[in-house]
Amino acid sequence: MRPRLSGLRRLAVFTALAFSSAAATAANPAYAVTAQARADKIVTTLSLADPAQADRVSDLIAGHYQALHNLHARRDAALASANSAEAVRVRGEIDADLAVLHARYLRALGSELTVDQIDRIKDGMTYGVLPITLRAYVELLPQLTGEQRERIRAWLEEAREQAMAAGTSREKHAVFGRYKGRINNFLSAAGHDLKQAERELSLRRQASGPPKTPVSSP
Repeated sequence: MRPRLSGLRRLAVFTALAFSSAAATAANPAYAVTAQARADKIVTTLSLADPAQADRVSDLIAGHYQALHNLHARRDAALASANSAEAVRVRGEIDADLAVLHARYLRALGSELTVDQIDRIKDGMTYGVLPITLRAYVELLPQLTGEQRERIRAWLEEAREQAMAAGTSREKHAVFGRYKGRINNFLSAAGHDLKQAERELSLRRQASGPPKTPVSSP
């Protein structure tokens, strides 16, 4: 289990997140409803036995969604009238704020949950792209070495961290798309013919019948 925060430090983290959540709710109360619904859906996958803990975690996730929404709205408003130089500055400032928010969010989750539970929240916030994509690569190339699988997982985990801060579904999938390109180049350089692997996978699927759980091609 991830180490717990000290009492004072935990209080500071939760106070900061609560302030961000309250500010975002005031700015866009309609989105607060959406954020809470998304958070509740993610928390149900954790099957937490303590209802009070489940409520705290759900509030943390919802507050983070709202804070992200607020930052992206501020970025978009600033970019609407910015010239090229100002746009670079605005993006840099927002990216820095997003990094601080992300770190603070993970610390807050770490005070409530295990590492595995936090990973499930990360997957919930990014549509499960990491496990789906990893399974797809393993199915496509069952001969992958352990080292290659770990390299792919590491890149997908890096993509997931970045995708969590993205503002829309399209932006989140675009982050993973860039990393899939990197992975494909890595595999091609290692001698894997991905087109041939796709043809062989199709033949294996035809021979075994339709899969019980469809797996998306990477």
